[in-house]
Amino acid sequence: MSKPNHIVVVGGGTAGWMAACLLNHAWGGDDSHRTQVTLIESSDIATIGVGEGSTPYMRQFFSRLGIAEKDWMPACNATYKCGISFPGWSTKPGFETYFHPFFSRLDLEPAADFFTNCNRRRRGKSIACHPNDYFVAAELARQKKAPIPLEDLGFEHDYAYHFDAGLLASFLKSFALERGVRHVIDTVKHVEQNQDGSLAALQTHQHGRLGADWFFDCSGFASLLIGKTLQEPFHSFADTLFNDSAVAMPSPLNPEQPIPSETVSRAAGHGWIWRIPLTSRYGNGYAYSSKYLQPEQAEAELRKVLGAEAEGIEARHLKMRVGRVDNHWQKNCVAAGLSQGFIEPLEATAIGLIQFTIERFIDFFEKGEFTDQYRDEFNAEVNKSFDGVKDYVSLHYRLNSRADTTYWTDNREQALSSPSLQRIMAAWDEGRDFDAALTAEKTSQAYMRPSWYCIFSGMGRFDNVAEAKFTRSAKAARQLCESLAHRFHPHRAAWLAQMN
Repeated sequence: MSKPNHIVVVGGGTAGWMAACLLNHAWGGDDSHRTQVTLIESSDIATIGVGEGSTPYMRQFFSRLGIAEKDWMPACNATYKCGISFPGWSTKPGFETYFHPFFSRLDLEPAADFFTNCNRRRRGKSIACHPNDYFVAAELARQKKAPIPLEDLGFEHDYAYHFDAGLLASFLKSFALERGVRHVIDTVKHVEQNQDGSLAALQTHQHGRLGADWFFDCSGFASLLIGKTLQEPFHSFADTLFNDSAVAMPSPLNPEQPIPSETVSRAAGHGWIWRIPLTSRYGNGYAYSSKYLQPEQAEAELRKVLGAEAEGIEARHLKMRVGRVDNHWQKNCVAAGLSQGFIEPLEATAIGLIQFTIERFIDFFEKGEFTDQYRDEFNAEVNKSFDGVKDYVSLHYRLNSRADTTYWTDNREQALSSPSLQRIMAAWDEGRDFDAALTAEKTSQAYMRPSWYCIFSGMGRFDNVAEAKFTRSAKAARQLCESLAHRFHPHRAAWLAQMN
């Protein structure tokens, strides 16, 4: 297999340093043909640093690089994550909040009853099927326990992380530089192109011409290479996902109190407010639509929710370009991170989309075929991931039952849904075979079966929303989850145990 001779990554931040680490790991060995990876970033351009949560997929990133949790988590003030709770999205009695868990083998027995009860409930049976009763991760979050067992379970228990995005970028930078990645601090003033339109070199202010055979665009919303230079069209998701702004601020974490092991995504007047626990602080923010709310109003609402925690804390206002490019790999350029697209961080998918893009490019490159069809297959895979995440995130808004502001009614009644998502919703509402519907839409969707059941049932998407019978199977599932949770560490204790 041939390797690239020289790869230039444009832009630092999480995306840039993830790309540098993965590309250098794949092709930067000590053999006779070592790929040189260079990352160039400007000291004049700040990184966004939005998002302090991940999905379980991120564990594969650290495993691939051979980085242990004890090596990176303390450096990034990282904590464990069992899932996400969604209070306030539904007003239906008994469904005012639900938890989206990470599924594991421990859930096989109680979840089997959950799926059965969901299908019975949506066909008219008055039976309890709230997801919080059927998944171990939900019970761990209730008890503020970590997804780290007291003893070996004989299999991996799935979980994710919370972390300081700025510290993660710094950690990955040090990791990359120690392994031979070249770091250039400079600003790109011009991009040279070959006659066929491919990229030839970057002209920089202080280091002159920087040529390469492959370029990774991690320049953020500036989209310097894939957008401004190659003019790759951008496909906006604004007609589906209304939020285009955010205001964020940290708040103190009491070192004497248990550390939560969940992200909280609480519905607010014109968007939603996140709360993410780190070892050093909470990360808080309000994602909203500028069509319905002004920045100063959003900040005031966030400060009101945080109360005394927000006193003296400076807020940071952000704009979000929500959508994706049509082609993430164009010519000899691959876009990763905000330059390729962004979906609001409701399900903490940003890091995973970056990771997927880079890892799949490495996989495709190593097959050694570079036809247009081959590149199209790669772009189709990445687009499926983006569009699948868009569908699942947008479903939260379609299923909301709030009526306190036009923001929520417009999200429910005016936001567009893909044909694939419309078919999934119709199958659920009409009592048809939901598993068959999910299988039929598999080529268009990114989320797995448990997630679909959890969101529909957790938001109370049933005709009969009156109080349902808490059946033996539901009670037994809850008791089983409670007993299984005893096999796990409290979050703070688990963190200390794993880091030593």
